[in-house]
Amino acid sequence: MADQPNAKRVLAAQAWRQIFNFVISTVEVRDRVLERLKLTPGDSRVLMSLNDREGRTMRSLADEWGCDASTATWMVARLADRGLAERRASPNDRRIRLIVLTPRGTRSKRDLLAKLYAPPAPMLRLGRRDLLTLRDATAKLPAGPLPPSPVSAPPRTASAPR
Repeated sequence: MADQPNAKRVLAAQAWRQIFNFVISTVEVRDRVLERLKLTPGDSRVLMSLNDREGRTMRSLADEWGCDASTATWMVARLADRGLAERRASPNDRRIRLIVLTPRGTRSKRDLLAKLYAPPAPMLRLGRRDLLTLRDATAKLPAGPLPPSPVSAPPRTASAPR
């Protein structure tokens, strides 16, 4: 019984390896979707982080993406230039700009999700019981950004004032 935690870790590693390999093996499907929608992976990340109701600050986006504010600004500007996102003044503090999706951006996000969430062909070859088991097991996993793991890179430090 003493090796149960280790056996569970081995089993989890095997399951993760299968999931990871499947996600990697289907990257071409996702790349074709992005290409058809004329989006880059970075563009899709911005779309997934925004909506048309609740504005986000550049700082909150940069923190979510693990980049600096200037990179977040550049990524958002790409979508703003295409009319998919816009900067609005915060209703609470006019000095703060909030980023939201435009109606066109909302439609693009909806189209992107519909295409990305379409199951790849190998999944459709699984039986109903396997699909139910897979669905139920993965539903127990967190769906949002994960906290940093103990082996992740050290946190960014603020740059010194100039």
